[in-house]
Amino acid sequence: MTDNSEFRTGLLHALIAYIIWGFMPLFFKQLAEISPVHVVSHRIVWAVPMLLVMLALRGRIAEYLAVLKNRKDTMMLLLSSLLIATNWLVYIYAVMSGQILAASLGYFLNPLLNVVLGMVFFKERLNRVQWLAVALAAIGVCILARESLDGIWISLTLAISFGAYGMVRKIASVKAVPGLSVETSLLFPIALGFIIWAGFNSEAPGLGYSVKTDIFLVLGGAITAIPLLFFASAAKKMPLSTLGFIQYIGPTIQFILGVFLYNEPLAGAQIICFSLIWLALMIYSTDAYLASRRIAINQPVKT
Repeated sequence: MTDNSEFRTGLLHALIAYIIWGFMPLFFKQLAEISPVHVVSHRIVWAVPMLLVMLALRGRIAEYLAVLKNRKDTMMLLLSSLLIATNWLVYIYAVMSGQILAASLGYFLNPLLNVVLGMVFFKERLNRVQWLAVALAAIGVCILARESLDGIWISLTLAISFGAYGMVRKIASVKAVPGLSVETSLLFPIALGFIIWAGFNSEAPGLGYSVKTDIFLVLGGAITAIPLLFFASAAKKMPLSTLGFIQYIGPTIQFILGVFLYNEPLAGAQIICFSLIWLALMIYSTDAYLASRRIAINQPVKT
């Protein structure tokens, strides 16, 4: 496959992944009667067999078993599994409680938070443009926090949990699909135990509530695995700087759904905050793109 065809394939896969993630509120709104804990538990339980089948079809079960046998990687993935489960739980709660805008803000903040995490934990240096982007984002969050604390905890929890998740996964150096398979496997006993306990002791609706909810609960495994597979493919086939631009499609779609489909209120503080975040992302992404172009131009031509 040529470089151009690989790039086109990667671009298509990235668009599919982020469009699915963007429209995910439509999926979880169908489970409004079910508690977020129930939904996350089913998402984990049904994702495990699907991911294992995918690994088996690709002949990669050995990678999965090798990670489980590595105590250090397993402990790191246990931490990352708790972080991603927290992220899923808060996100689903936000969607079901009519706070999609707060969720989208969290994912807009995430790339900028990653820059800060890189500086703190990996001694990465920020240039002046990156400092400006981070400062604008911080001002936006402070303005929103001053006006309304109702949803800011959702935005910050989503941004911090997903940023920390990415940092732990970077340290663990485990590939995407085997890593997610191990993470969900580690959470599987807890999730299954909760589902069984709730079936006998909780009056809250769960599996068996209706045919519709049963189908959507089972499909939660697919909605977890499929976009990740497309994303993993895209990450291998295209520059990360280009992928960085595309990642804003997801929260942008969520923002549009929250405002125009679900009629969530957009107050003055939110408008100012989102405007500053979008400006910060434009500045940061442009700087990252120009930097990648400079590196590409300065690389020696292979003969």
